[in-house]
Amino acid sequence: MDLGLKGKVAIITGSSKGIGLHTALQLVKEGANVVLCARREEKLKEAAAFIKRETGVEVLIVSADITKEDECKEIIQKTVNHYGRIDILVNNAGTSSTNPFESVDTDLWQTDLDLKLFGAIHTSKAAIPYMREVGGGAIINVTAVLGKTPPANSLPTTVSRAAGMALTKAMSKDLGKDNIRVNTVCIGLIRSDQIELKWKNEAPEITWDEYSRNVVGPSIPLNRIGETSEAANVITFLVSDAASYVTRTSVNIDGGSGSTL
Repeated sequence: MDLGLKGKVAIITGSSKGIGLHTALQLVKEGANVVLCARREEKLKEAAAFIKRETGVEVLIVSADITKEDECKEIIQKTVNHYGRIDILVNNAGTSSTNPFESVDTDLWQTDLDLKLFGAIHTSKAAIPYMREVGGGAIINVTAVLGKTPPANSLPTTVSRAAGMALTKAMSKDLGKDNIRVNTVCIGLIRSDQIELKWKNEAPEITWDEYSRNVVGPSIPLNRIGETSEAANVITFLVSDAASYVTRTSVNIDGGSGSTL
């Protein structure tokens, strides 16, 4: 299937590793021009080198702190200066911060919302005019399945992710007339540095596959932790022409572990 991504320009925040990096790799393989964004320039260079080794293609890197609106605008401007257009934005930047309610101070609330909610707001607001210029576009807000059904000790992450889902719904209604589609992917247990560290601390004597299937797997209907490439594949489909009639929806990437659709 031709996904219609050849020549499209995609910006991915939080793309120096994990889901962001593998989404970038998949989009490059489909012929898109990709911009990697993260705070640490050395990590972005490593990510760009990885993509070059895998595909032979060079990508643009932009070091920026998306909690700052001016730097979000700079990402967009550097992209337009380099590629001349913007078609796709994947708001992926974020970390997991899970604590009981009473232990979360005001600064942590603000930091989490600035990164996961306002970062998506600022980058989207700056990118939308350029999407209109090319006749439309696609925005993905990466959230978390636990944002739909927050458990205990899950703050502030589940609140900021729930806000990201509400943002997706509202944006899609406002931007549909401009042929700009807005969707969210709700991430469950996907392989990451944080999960790998937990594996090495809890059970270093067994392989990753054994840990994924035998230790964590029984709590997941598909009986394993998901791979970053599996999340990237879903995101790539949603931003492609193959999903041209899909907007205002959420897709759980969680192996069936979530309690809501």
